[in-house]
Amino acid sequence: MMQIYLTRIFSFSPDLVEKDDRKKVTSYDWKLHGVNTESMNFDSAKGKVVLLNYWATWCPPCIAEMPSLQKLYNDYKDKVVFVFLTEDDDPELNKFMNDKNYNYPIYRSLSPHPKPFVHKPIPGTYLLDKKGNIVIYKRGAADWDTKKVKDILDKLIAE
Repeated sequence: MMQIYLTRIFSFSPDLVEKDDRKKVTSYDWKLHGVNTESMNFDSAKGKVVLLNYWATWCPPCIAEMPSLQKLYNDYKDKVVFVFLTEDDDPELNKFMNDKNYNYPIYRSLSPHPKPFVHKPIPGTYLLDKKGNIVIYKRGAADWDTKKVKDILDKLIAE
């Protein structure tokens, strides 16, 4: 519990990847099983702003950043595709989501992760622009419910 609290205190807003260093998603063909939402192929997110987060219920840094991600999801769920990926089992997931009153969409990967996504270490979060460029890649916990992040999202949505 203390680790989660301290992680929250020291989590800052994530930084943009420099334009010259940005990687691009090579393929959107990725089958995702919806745990608490409809299953989908990631190619339905092509041409949209996407926030992709790898996490687990047993991971203290993941737990620490979840309140800010839930708030961001509440504010942007109609404008941004949110994909929260985990390998956790349903009973743990359902208990976690119910205990915390979270309702963001959770998926499990059913096919290989497209490049350049890496699913370890967790948490790992990617923000993609409409062209598939990774504008933010953050390993470890961050505060996602900030003016800085929302300004970036608003700009990407408007592009």
